[in-house]
Amino acid sequence: MSFLRQQPRLHGPALLLCSALASAAFLLMGVPAGMLLGCMLAGVLLATQDMNVQVPAPLFAIGQSVIACLMAHSLHFEVLQRVAGEWPLFLGLAFAVMAASALLGYWLMRSGLLPGSTAIWGLAPGAASAMVLMAGDFGADTRLVAFMQYLRVAMVTAIASLVAHLATGVAASPEHVVPGWDVQLAHWLHIQNPLHAGLTLVLVLLAAWLGRILTFPGGPLLIPMVLALAMDNLSPWKLELPGPLLALAYAALGWGIGLRFNREILEHAWRVLPRVLIAIFALIVLGLLIAGGLMFFAGVAPLTAYLATSPGGADSVAVIAVGSAVDAGFVMAMQMVRFFMVLLLGPRLSRWLVQRLTSRSAA
Repeated sequence: MSFLRQQPRLHGPALLLCSALASAAFLLMGVPAGMLLGCMLAGVLLATQDMNVQVPAPLFAIGQSVIACLMAHSLHFEVLQRVAGEWPLFLGLAFAVMAASALLGYWLMRSGLLPGSTAIWGLAPGAASAMVLMAGDFGADTRLVAFMQYLRVAMVTAIASLVAHLATGVAASPEHVVPGWDVQLAHWLHIQNPLHAGLTLVLVLLAAWLGRILTFPGGPLLIPMVLALAMDNLSPWKLELPGPLLALAYAALGWGIGLRFNREILEHAWRVLPRVLIAIFALIVLGLLIAGGLMFFAGVAPLTAYLATSPGGADSVAVIAVGSAVDAGFVMAMQMVRFFMVLLLGPRLSRWLVQRLTSRSAA
């Protein structure tokens, strides 16, 4: 490692090699979102060894756009009608997860170890990149928000991937054995309709460009999602995301998460790390309890319920859901309802909690 630190030109190839090895291992084991997880772990490894590798902003924007299209592909009108027909369930569960994150954030705020509304935004269960962008406008330390958000996303992604892998393995029958690498490679390179794939690529690039120039919270996810929903449901063309494009998106997202874990951020957050870990674990457990209620009262399948209530980033959960034997439409509908709720209520909630804490301190 010391040799690599002194050779900046080798940092990029080292990231690619580590990512390829880790991703191949996860994919051969049949782990859902194996490529995302492998690239994320490779990014963490290099970043914590002081190897300076940056994901180009356009590449990360394209990755977000692809994931947004993947999410939109699961949100057919039938799913949206289901949300409209069962809106108390969706709103209630989304509010429960959001309220749990707000209470845990308020607990962290009272410790006095985090400035302003940092704890609230750091635990907000929305898309991590959108939360980081919004946090700076409301008196939060964006470095600590990024640390908390991506630590939570990394932990939830790893746990959700493991749970999905174990659940799939337990339920698997002999005819559902993980295919060999040659079959997986052929599947990844297959293009069903070149015209639809080409139009999807144009949409991805256009949405990524618009997401970068129209800077508003959640834009990099919302803009491509709206365009993709329109194309998939209102036009004669359908979304088709070729394997290489998905691989690029998984890698960009995984690196974008993993490479943020540099030593500077970890040292800056070392004092609050134990409390942050407690809050993240508590949020994961609360999400699990809510999933149990969803299974018991609504009859939702266990893995679907777990992913739907998982407090990770909506984009990373989308990757896991699509690669698992779950009701991906239900999962993404639940995640997106919560995402929009955080976008709408997050600023007001953080402002109210900061004012409440300030008034209590003054009294």
